[in-house]
Amino acid sequence: MTVKNSEQRKELSAAEIGAVAHLYRGEVYRSTVWRTRLDTTTNWAVVTLGIALSIAFSSPTASPLPLILVGVLILFFLMLEARRYRYFNVWRARCRWMEVHFFAPMLHDGDLHMEEGWQRVLAEDYWKPRYHVSMAVAVGRRIRRNYFWILLIQSTAYIGKLVVHPEPLTSASQLIDRAAIGPLGGQYVLGMGLIYCLAWGAISLLSWRGDRHRARSRVVRSDMG
Repeated sequence: MTVKNSEQRKELSAAEIGAVAHLYRGEVYRSTVWRTRLDTTTNWAVVTLGIALSIAFSSPTASPLPLILVGVLILFFLMLEARRYRYFNVWRARCRWMEVHFFAPMLHDGDLHMEEGWQRVLAEDYWKPRYHVSMAVAVGRRIRRNYFWILLIQSTAYIGKLVVHPEPLTSASQLIDRAAIGPLGGQYVLGMGLIYCLAWGAISLLSWRGDRHRARSRVVRSDMG
């Protein structure tokens, strides 16, 4: 956010410092609540994947289709978790902002450095609340934190199911035949699965590169300051 060009306050009263401390406690509580909600959707994805694995590997003749269908549920949970992450990031960013610009200077320097305008940036975030990250960045971060492993297990289990059941493969053509779903040929199913994995990989990679760029920008601004 931009800082308005106006005269900055030089200090806070004891009552105002206490109010900021209570504000910080409230933001920590809200970020904790939303962090718990993130864990909930991850748990749902893990449980549904576990159920699909149990069904698919219950017998050599069991269909691998549940391992494909569970991908729809995992996608839904990922989108829901990314949306929740965007809310969580708002509260977390406010907490971190107060830690860096309020508590740390007060403890280290005994000075809140009000002339830097950090308090106005925080005030504007309350006046005009907004998400600090896009949906694509949120999805990429959740994949990198948790869903990479969930998607890896799903994909590995699906290929493993095709390879070993109902009996070990003896030729590559059998893999394509076993991947077929009704009238849909195995090559199309495997192709869509590859696109599915590459798409999530690309989103997570772009998110990682964006985070690195933002981190470098913060370092440069800090050095210039």
